[in-house]
Amino acid sequence: MVNKASNQTANIQLDNNGQLKHFLTTEGLSSEILTQILDTAESFANINDQRVKKVPLLRGKTIVNLFFEASTRTRTTFELAAKRLSADILNINISTSSTSKGETLLDTLQNIQAMQCDMFVVRHSDSGAAYFIASHVAPNISVINAGDGSHAHPTQAMLDMFTIRRNKGADFSRLRIAIVGDILHSRVARSQIHALNILNTGEVRVIAPRTLLPVDIEDMGVNIYNRLETGIKDADVVIMLRLQKERMQGAFLPSEQEYYRLYGLTSSRLKAARKDVIVMHPGPINRGVEIDSSVADGSHSVILNQVSYGISVRMAVMTMTLGSNQILPEQPHAQSPASNHGTRQS
Repeated sequence: MVNKASNQTANIQLDNNGQLKHFLTTEGLSSEILTQILDTAESFANINDQRVKKVPLLRGKTIVNLFFEASTRTRTTFELAAKRLSADILNINISTSSTSKGETLLDTLQNIQAMQCDMFVVRHSDSGAAYFIASHVAPNISVINAGDGSHAHPTQAMLDMFTIRRNKGADFSRLRIAIVGDILHSRVARSQIHALNILNTGEVRVIAPRTLLPVDIEDMGVNIYNRLETGIKDADVVIMLRLQKERMQGAFLPSEQEYYRLYGLTSSRLKAARKDVIVMHPGPINRGVEIDSSVADGSHSVILNQVSYGISVRMAVMTMTLGSNQILPEQPHAQSPASNHGTRQS
């Protein structure tokens, strides 16, 4: 379903004016669309510092969180983003919904549509599920993919792009960016790679054991490394990934201890990267498996910043897909795009 949908997905995401209607994947979108998301997110970035953390851009809209998989950060930040845009938010607990009683997915969608909602935010364990839903919803409803199987997680990729831009500036062409870990099962990695290439990144590297690399990795516009120290040498950005054991069927690794010995990011290994390197992780973090606590909590880490920026990016995507893609006036005390990455936010 993933390969078949790539060109179709790019088309279904845009309306007749070339603006975002759905946000299902970063693949196939233009650099102008991705930059518009980042610019719009920048206009929301300082709302957290205001006394009243709301704007009326989506007042009167109803957004439904439809999560078929467990989630903490993604669901929470989508909910906060909707509330800060003054939308009404409905969280559907799938485990207690009528789907658990045998109702089909399409029947569930049609019943929710009848409640006059405007957007579905969907997380599903099956690759292509978000595309399927976007293909069957009413014309007035937008769909945002909050993660589908091993296929795509576009808003996570865009908050990662936003984090990089805020710390390293808008010119991605001068950057070396390394993605480390379970590339094979990571929907985040796929979306990151597409976004980084669309934004003309100087070099995109993937670092993983051969068993955790997808078969099509050589066609994705990346340089492949099997040794961590070599792969992160002189890197400007290092993105660590979680081992997705829940998606592994078979023996991909000898053990977690062996993986950490070869691919775990420690302070000593990080010295191979540039002195001003930033370290990122989409979460949840497995400390002592893919990353050492001294790095996750250290001065190079921007992991908590990523979580904070997720609200702004998801606000941007929501406003753009619902046709309210105006950029707010610049707020006072805005953070510089090349801000000090040592600042931690919660």
